[in-house]
Amino acid sequence: MGVFVFLPLVLPLTAWPIARLAEQHLHPRTATRLLTAVAATMAVCSTVCLGLVMVVGTAQLPGNPLPDGWSDPEVREAVPYDEVAGKAAIPALCAVLMACGRTFWRHARVRRRAHRALAGLRDAEVAVLPDDVPYAYALPGGRRDRVVVTTALLDCLEPAERRALFAHERAHLAGRHHRFLLAVQLAARANPFLRPLRTAVAYTAERWADEDAARAVGSRRTVAYAIGRAALASRGTPVVTLAGFAATGPVPRRVAALLGPAPAVRRWPSVFTSVGLATWGAAVGAAVSAMSSANSAVTMVLILHAATPL
Repeated sequence: MGVFVFLPLVLPLTAWPIARLAEQHLHPRTATRLLTAVAATMAVCSTVCLGLVMVVGTAQLPGNPLPDGWSDPEVREAVPYDEVAGKAAIPALCAVLMACGRTFWRHARVRRRAHRALAGLRDAEVAVLPDDVPYAYALPGGRRDRVVVTTALLDCLEPAERRALFAHERAHLAGRHHRFLLAVQLAARANPFLRPLRTAVAYTAERWADEDAARAVGSRRTVAYAIGRAALASRGTPVVTLAGFAATGPVPRRVAALLGPAPAVRRWPSVFTSVGLATWGAAVGAAVSAMSSANSAVTMVLILHAATPL
């Protein structure tokens, strides 16, 4: 196992180039799926390896309930610098688990509160709230997926822009974008090196919905106007409201992208381009991370099995 057990902890650095280039050169749908898959894979691998290192540290604690064989010299030699790394992995893994658990709990709490707020309304696809605060969001789950919008925001938009707004929120629901966003949020909590991918997915998921809305209403300019007006109207909306359920991403970049040509749909970029090299680099990094964590896990299991008396 050796020093390779630490590789998954730093290999997310190989995904930094694609985090930026994917926003600019890949179709938003492809970029969202690619970045989420890379982030999730690397987060799981780094957490697994952190747990393996923690085994060595936990076995050194006095009074631990683990078998005596787990503190065998062969087990400790499997991890370099076991005295420092093993003990440091204990609070690190606890922090990762607490951060991920808190993120998942907050996500579930926001959804529960949002559904309770709509309990008294008619069970329709679109829920219009009589609120003076302008905001809109897509609410998945419950008895049915719903688009929530306030009267204050509808009053700021023209009829065509309202259709664009509804198409955008429906695209979020159809693409299950909340799952991608939650996955990269958990990945960033598991490994801070994955934060650039979380930021990139927050943008590409919005761009994905923008492009689907433009195709649904037949006008990219209308969607751009709707996004711009909605952003200006909702400026200063308190985060404590349900408007904070979804991030809108950098609006000026989204508007500029909609006013330009539609992105080309290409599933995998050529390796002879910068984005292609970055994509393959991230893919190789994720593959090496997976192989390293799997090899370390198998090695640790074999060592523990041999060191633990029957």
